[in-house]
Amino acid sequence: MKNILKDLKRKDHKRYLGGLDIFKYIGPGMLVTVGFIDPGNWASNFAAGSEFGYSLLWVVTLSTIMLIILQHNVAHLGIVTGLCLSEAATKYTPKWVSRPILGTAVLASISTSLAEILGGAIALQMLFDIPIVWGAVLTTAFVFVMLFTNSYKKIERAIIAFVSVIGLSFIYELFLVKIDWPVAAQAWVTPSLPEGSMLIVMSVLGAVVMPHNLFLHSEVIQSHEYNKQDDASIRKMLKYELFDTLFSMIVGWAINSAMILLAAATFFKGGIPVEELQQAKSLLEPLLGNGAGIVFALALLMAGISSTITSGMAAGSIFAGIFGESYHIKDSHSQVGVVLSLGLALLLIFFIGDPFKGLLISQMVLSIQLPFTVFLQVSLTSSRRVMGPYVNSTWSTCVLYAIAGVVTVLNLMLLFNV
Repeated sequence: MKNILKDLKRKDHKRYLGGLDIFKYIGPGMLVTVGFIDPGNWASNFAAGSEFGYSLLWVVTLSTIMLIILQHNVAHLGIVTGLCLSEAATKYTPKWVSRPILGTAVLASISTSLAEILGGAIALQMLFDIPIVWGAVLTTAFVFVMLFTNSYKKIERAIIAFVSVIGLSFIYELFLVKIDWPVAAQAWVTPSLPEGSMLIVMSVLGAVVMPHNLFLHSEVIQSHEYNKQDDASIRKMLKYELFDTLFSMIVGWAINSAMILLAAATFFKGGIPVEELQQAKSLLEPLLGNGAGIVFALALLMAGISSTITSGMAAGSIFAGIFGESYHIKDSHSQVGVVLSLGLALLLIFFIGDPFKGLLISQMVLSIQLPFTVFLQVSLTSSRRVMGPYVNSTWSTCVLYAIAGVVTVLNLMLLFNV
């Protein structure tokens, strides 16, 4: 009887450890999550909450669902083929198709890096009154050190730590205000378009699905050696990847929602529109106290640094993929991609007089490139030559192309309305 009990305990222990194994696979999705809690999103979320209260929370829900589907799909590409999106485009599409798309993706990554570096610089100005230009130099230098001295695993841990700080910061601030939770709960799932809200709706939607995140996810998914030869191993990895993507995107949904909730409960209630990030911090201090203002600035700094890291990695992946290589910081092509993205972004900041306007311009550049990346991805994952037995089903293909169409229309509308 004792032996039977011991066997049962041993089996239960193994099942328990097996259940915990899934947490070893969390990381790639969290890197991607940083991309849609970057400074550009902060501006859109605070504008949404301050001008329209809780009513645009549904936009965060819809955009997150779209993002989950697209990121899950591009992660499949990385797992099944062992190639990132850039490598797959180089291998499976003609050069006259792949080179222009990947070239514009590099330009988009520069635009992304510009916004992220600006976010870190604005945070340093809030905290220490450092001029924007020198704050940008400090942010870029720190990110270069992070990228050129750390492995994937160390960077993933740093990113998860940064995201945790951001999330805890906004949770802390939510405790300082009174949220109308029943109204918020309804707004999360009930679409509405208040008069004059279309531009902000498109800004929030367009800023969540970003080109560099699609390239990045297909690359970093392989840092866990997900790609396997046998069918059983691939299916196991696909299951774990789905958990990682769902968990990470839900974290991003919660943080973006918290921004809108905070803005709605403070600025909208007081009839104060938010038009720039510095203004948000200065308004928070009298409304919530000095502690909230400091926490806001620290969270923005973490968001700026972590999103700059991911945009640099994405640029390295895209540039290396043009030459049929995977991302590795010791590889010369990866290094060139990182330096191009961060270096040129920093150089452009020296010529930007209005940081907030710089954020808007960077979002406009992304809106031009995004549809090309989305359609490229869907065409690859819908090809049996590329994906083999793991090709998208007819239903999945229709859903993905529908999302690509919606993203294209929304981003074009955003472009012509900025």
